[in-house]
Order: sequence, then C-alpha cells, then structure tokens
Amino acid sequence: MSQANCFHCNEPVLTGQQFTTRINDVEQLMCCPGCQAVSQAIIDAGLTNYYKFRTEPGSKQTALVPEELSNFSAYDLPEVQQDFIQQRDSLSEVSLTVDGITCAACAWLIEHKINKLEGVAKIQVNSTTQRALIAWDSETIKLSEILNQISQIGYQAAPFQVDEQETKSKKDSRKFLLRLGLAGFATMQVMMFALALYSGYFNDLDTEYRDYFRWVSMLFAAPVVFYSAQPFYFSAVRSMLMGRLNMDVSVSIAICGAYIASCIETINGTGEVYFESVSMFTFFLLLGRFFEQNARQKASVSSSNLHKLVPLTAQLKTTDGFEEVPAKRLAIGDVILVKPGEVIAADGVVVEGTTAVNEAMLTGEQMPLTKELDAEVFAGTINIEQPILVKVTALGQDQLVSEIIRLQEIASNNKPKIALYADRFSNYFTAAILLIATLTYLFWYFYSPEDAFWITLSVLVATCPCALALATPTAVTCGTAIMTRLGIITRRSGVFERLPKIQHVVFDKTGTLTLGSLSIAEVELSGELSKKEALTYIAALEAGSLHPIAKAFTPFFDKSDNVSDRQSIVGNGLSGYVNGRFCKVGSQQFVNGSSDVEDSTTIWLSCDGVLQAKVSLNDEVRPETELAVKQLKQIGCKLSIASGDNSTEVVALGKRLGISDTHQGLSPQGKLELIDQFQQHGQVAMFGDGINDAPVLAGANLSIAMGSGAAISKNSADIILLGDNLSRFADAVNVAKLTGRIIKQNLFWALGYNLFIIPLAVTGHVAPYIAAIGMSASSLIVVSNSLRLLKVRL
Repeated sequence: MSQANCFHCNEPVLTGQQFTTRINDVEQLMCCPGCQAVSQAIIDAGLTNYYKFRTEPGSKQTALVPEELSNFSAYDLPEVQQDFIQQRDSLSEVSLTVDGITCAACAWLIEHKINKLEGVAKIQVNSTTQRALIAWDSETIKLSEILNQISQIGYQAAPFQVDEQETKSKKDSRKFLLRLGLAGFATMQVMMFALALYSGYFNDLDTEYRDYFRWVSMLFAAPVVFYSAQPFYFSAVRSMLMGRLNMDVSVSIAICGAYIASCIETINGTGEVYFESVSMFTFFLLLGRFFEQNARQKASVSSSNLHKLVPLTAQLKTTDGFEEVPAKRLAIGDVILVKPGEVIAADGVVVEGTTAVNEAMLTGEQMPLTKELDAEVFAGTINIEQPILVKVTALGQDQLVSEIIRLQEIASNNKPKIALYADRFSNYFTAAILLIATLTYLFWYFYSPEDAFWITLSVLVATCPCALALATPTAVTCGTAIMTRLGIITRRSGVFERLPKIQHVVFDKTGTLTLGSLSIAEVELSGELSKKEALTYIAALEAGSLHPIAKAFTPFFDKSDNVSDRQSIVGNGLSGYVNGRFCKVGSQQFVNGSSDVEDSTTIWLSCDGVLQAKVSLNDEVRPETELAVKQLKQIGCKLSIASGDNSTEVVALGKRLGISDTHQGLSPQGKLELIDQFQQHGQVAMFGDGINDAPVLAGANLSIAMGSGAAISKNSADIILLGDNLSRFADAVNVAKLTGRIIKQNLFWALGYNLFIIPLAVTGHVAPYIAAIGMSASSLIVVSNSLRLLKVRL
C-alpha cells in the first residue's frame, strides 16, 4: 500500500486521517496541524486558485498551530504572495479590494489609519473602484497586520484577484438587493395604512383601531430600520470614531431619530408617527445607491478586463513535442507555441517565425505590428498571421500587462486638487447641515411643535452631500478609463489639471519624433570595392556592437568574413582586419583625418588607408508625427525640438514637420536650461524616452515618455504613451479638458442643489420622502454626467 503525501507540502503523512482540509469539495490529507491550519487559512481567505495553479508544494508548517493563525495569515506565505505582490526597490506593493467603502470619507478614513503604521510607505484608496494601492516594507510590517488594521476600523480587505472579486461582487449585489427588496416590500405595506389614516378613512373608528395600525406599521418598519439601513449606520459610526463627519451621519440620525420618536408616540398613543417616511426614504436612499453602485462599476477602471485577456493555458515545448499546461506553471526560459488567432500567454521574445500581433489591448491601436526574430511580444496580445515560438522572459507581476494595471491603479487613485478640496468641504458641509438641522428643530419646536420633527427630518435627508462627494472621483475615474483605452497612462497626480494649461511642447528627436532605428539611405563609392563588399566590410567590423549604427548593417553581415584585431575607439569608430585588409569605419576625421564639419548620420570606410565608401544613414520619422504636430498647433501650442544630436538633421527635420524652433547639440543640462527659459513664458510639456532625458523630464511642468515595452517601469514621466503614438497627446489634452468641464458641472449641480433645497426644507416645503428622492436623484445625476465621458470617441 502506497504512503499518502500531504496535500499542502507533499511530505509523507504519518498521522493517518487526523488532519484534513476540505479543498474544492474534497477532503485532502495534511501531515500536521500546521499544514492543516495554513491550508484552511488559504481556503478561508478565498485563495483556492493557489492550489489549482501552484507550480510546487508549499513549505512545511510544523511550527504553526491553528490558534496562532489569524484570518489573514495566509497572505504572508511567500508561495501565495507571488500571485499578487510586486517587489519595487525595497518595498512590496499590492492592490487590495476593500469592502464597505461608500464615499470619499471612507477612503480618507482608511488612508489616515494605515498611514500611521510603521513600515507603510504609501496608501492610496479609490472610493469609486473600492480598491487600495499599498506600498510597505515587508521587513517592518506584514501584510496580514495591515489587513487586520483595516478590519479593525470596520472594512474587509483582500488582495485584488479577478475571479474572487467577481464572485464577491455578485454576493454583495445579492445582499444589497435583499436589503432593497425588503425595504420596498415594507414601504408598500406601511404606506397602505398611512394613506388610509391620512385620508381620514378611519376617523369614525375607535382610537384602538388607529393604534393597531400604528403598531403594525412599526413592526413592518422595524426590519427596514434594523437591517436594510445597516450600511448607513456602519459608515457613520466608522467615520465618527475617527473624528470625521460623513454624509451617512445625517442619514443615520434621520432614520433612527424618526423611528425611535415614532415608537415612543405609538407606545404612548399620542402625537404623529413617521413609519411611512422612515421606510420610504430608506427605500429611496437604497434605490439611489443601488443605481449609483452600478454606474460606478461602469466608471471603474476595469483592470480585470486586462487580466482576463491573458489565457490560463499555454502550449509548452517539451522534448516530446508540445504539452498544454497552466500558464502559471511556465518558467523563465520556457519556449511556448502561439498559433494564429491565439492569445500570447506570457511576455517573451520570438525565437522562431514571423507574424503580425494585435497589441490593441495594451496600446489602443488596432493595426497589427510585425514581429520578427528577437522581437518582444507581450501577454494578452493576439497572434494574427503565422505560428511563432516564444521564449518566456517575464511572468506574473513582472509582465507588461501587470505593470499597466498597477499604473492604471495609481492613475485612478491620484486625486486632483479640486477633488481634495471637495472632500474637505463635504466634511465641513455635513457639520454645517447638522447645525442647521438643530436650529431648524429649535425654531419649529417653539413655532409649530407638531411640525418640528418631520421638517428637521427633511433637512437632514435632503441636504446629504452625497452628490458633492461623488462629483470628482467618478469623473476622474472615467477620464482615466478613456486614457487607458487610448494607450495613455497617467502616473502622477494633477495631470488632469496641468494638461489643459500646456502652452509649449518640446520634443526630443531620436526615439521620439523619429523611430530611433537607423537605416541605410545612400552609399557613395570611391574605391575598388563594390557596394555589397563595402556594406559587408562595415557589417563585419560593426558585428557585436550595441551602437544603433551597427543595427543598420546587421542584414549585410557574412559569417564567412575573417575579422581580427578589432578595436573600438569611443566617439570615433572601429578598426580591424577584415579578410586580411586593415579597415576603419566611423567619422571622416577618424577614417582619413579630415577636419571638415560632418553629419553624425554619415559614416566612412577605408581599407589599407584608401577611402572606399561614404554611407548616409536615415532615422525614419514616426508615421504619426506630422499629424501630432498639426493637432498640437490647432490647439494653440508652440512647438520646439531639443536634441542632443549635433547634425544638420535636426534643422531639416524641423523644416519637414513645420517646427521652426530647433536646438541641437544639447547636453542633458543644456536641455534643462532651455526648458527653464521656456517656462518663464508659460507651461511647458517635454517629450522624451524617459531614461536618458530624466533630468529634463523632471524639470518640465508636464513630462511625456514613450512607453516602449518593459522600459515602462523605469520611466519617471507624468504620462506614458504605450503605443508610442504622438498624436494621442492631443487626445489626452482634449480628454483632460472635458474631464475638467464635467467636474465643474458636477460641483455646480451638487452645490446648486443643496443651496436650492436647504431653504425649502427648512421652511417645511419638502416632505421627508420627497427629500429622499431628491437626494438620490442628485447623486445619480452627478454619476450619470460623469459616465458621459465613457461615450467619448477619439
């Protein structure tokens, strides 16, 4: 009889059936209480996929016992963390899904609490997407401790995982619908009695019958108050415990106050009751929040869609052919087959075949890109034409799609200044409303006591600043979603505010206006060598060089050429023996000692001291560059070129594109000084490659980097163009302007509604249920207005 192994760590089980864990509806054997506890914690944390896709057994946990494990301990296991944690410098980063966030005040509350923890470097909470981005030092604090701290203030957080998040969202939606349905049913019952009482139908009946209907109404309203309205209470209590006043405070006071007062009047058999008002405005508040929740999900940056585009399986090349394996089992260096029409399962380089790949999910561009030998391909993109073999170079959190999702999270979490002002204002506004409600009650108590309570109730409900809190987050989230769809990633806060103010755009030349890859434009012969021989001689000397010029001659390299004593003279060229002849290739001064001023895109070849050829190189202009220049001029931007290239090509390129202000031969410091001069006359945006131009990008008011491939993670720019499409920048400016207008419209409506409704509510012209309808409608109008951004087509 074969010995059973532990399902978690794969060690032999010597304890019989003593320790088991139910995983995917099957009881699995564990070798010790530690492994049993850890596996149970993994299941309880919703990480069942760990066992489905793991590539190796977990570590043995004999030192752990169940009581030492918290609900969050599974998230500290290295084998579990590899699926959702990214290491950046010395910090760990994770995106969390946070349950219970209802408004911007909740986001502030979580940020305020977690920022105080030692070891936490950064936390950004997005109330629209209900996600938090956290960076921390794992040597100082564990992820489980952070999650536990969030739990202590009433929120439940877990690492964002697509499948688990969808399951949880559906579960939460069902629970919310139950609250809403219960409130709706109770409201209908209570309103039947209330309408009959209000219409005077029971005037001729005894008082005991009237009281009987009041008691029945109280019973029907009870589940509405104690169950359906719970989200408002929890949000209000959490806020007050942290010394804040959010919008749910006034709502909670209104609901509880009205119900308690009505219960007292029912018991005493005197006065007025407000059970129908309590039930009705709770129902309308929940209904409004339900629609708002659905709208916010549409507005949310749907990074999960990017995750879903990465296939779960891949065709792994083995010694016996190809085997279909889970994508998570792939390792760096594996070779996978990608057939036409299939989605690439991991980042890598093409090692066999030529094809075209659609990278629209990353860049927003639908035109396929040709991928030849050694070309980079990325997980989630689609192979269009021919089968290719791809060598895996990155997996999991190191893939480009994961990097884009992280940048997307950062972008959606960045709040413009106007959003911060609105958050702060809504806090003070709530306090002001509570004060107004108190003064209203005092006034009406002495003027008309029977009306004091319901008028105060209306004031509390009608003036809840929900719309004010939603005005900016929803608009920014929608704007970020459009940017991502266009292949534009915003990395810094304030981008939406700075983009519309840009007056001057400065371009680097190589790699920005041009493709940065040189090609041979013209060959002039002056010796006995033929054109083919001259090019193969140059290719032989340039072989192995990483210089951009060397790549232009790679197609002419002949392995049969004999090269010896090759030397590289930095800044001048190369020398060596090719087939027994001493050759030089490089600048004219290096090759034949000429002192003439020369073009850096022209190189010379000499053999045995005799000049043989002059080769002119061409740096191809990006196809969309002319369109980008035209668009930027149309929106009123002044344009300049600032290049380190000392050749006449800079001026020629400027004339070709219609840019008269050109500056060449600039060092990084020279570029920075030039930007400083431009900034004296207006806001300046700088285009660069994000690495070599780091100083000038940092010095500009707004910096834009070309986001080619994996270099995206090294960029420090404010904006990254994933598809390297310059014309998208003008689109970004237009999106930012439109987002700014939407934010102003939302704030105007939110403030205008409250200023309009306050006098009406204070003077008793708004019934409580009308106040609930008005407040919900106001929030929905703001969210719907923001959603208009998603319909923009550029």
